[in-house]
Amino acid sequence: MPLSPQQLLTHLEELGITTRTVEHPALFTVTQSRELRGELPGGHTKNLFLKDKKGRFFLVSCREDVNVDLKRLHERLGASGRLSFGSAEQLMDKLGVEPGAVTLFGAVNDKNKEVTVAIDRGLLEFHTINAHPLTNTMTTALSREDLMRFLETTGHAPLVIDVEPQSIPKEDAKQEG
Repeated sequence: MPLSPQQLLTHLEELGITTRTVEHPALFTVTQSRELRGELPGGHTKNLFLKDKKGRFFLVSCREDVNVDLKRLHERLGASGRLSFGSAEQLMDKLGVEPGAVTLFGAVNDKNKEVTVAIDRGLLEFHTINAHPLTNTMTTALSREDLMRFLETTGHAPLVIDVEPQSIPKEDAKQEG
């Protein structure tokens, strides 16, 4: 049985992790999130639940404004072939959340360690990170250090990757060419 949002928040408190949680209408897209979440400082996440050709699962979290190129992301994750989205059933089975509520906090429900967690380096530039606490009707803020500590307690030390490949400035590209 997956943890409820309240059980998650209690668990975070037991770990000594300080959070701030706000309730809001259900959010299903980044655009809705920007409009309805109110004033929440820090980095806001875009989360993708993906699988590769061999059936391996990935939870990728990045800044909400990042353009994710699914045709190339598998290279940075070390995945087998191109990635596709996991089904709603797989999402519930692995992370205990429904579509629209994909979150790094879902790692707490992956008891069998079947999901590889990856975080975009750009998201970790923020001191405070905001994520849904297993529901899309709330947003929880915590420090990046506490987020990393939480993930480690779940057995999901994350891969830190560049979701958007860094482009080479034109002047540098000419010198390399």
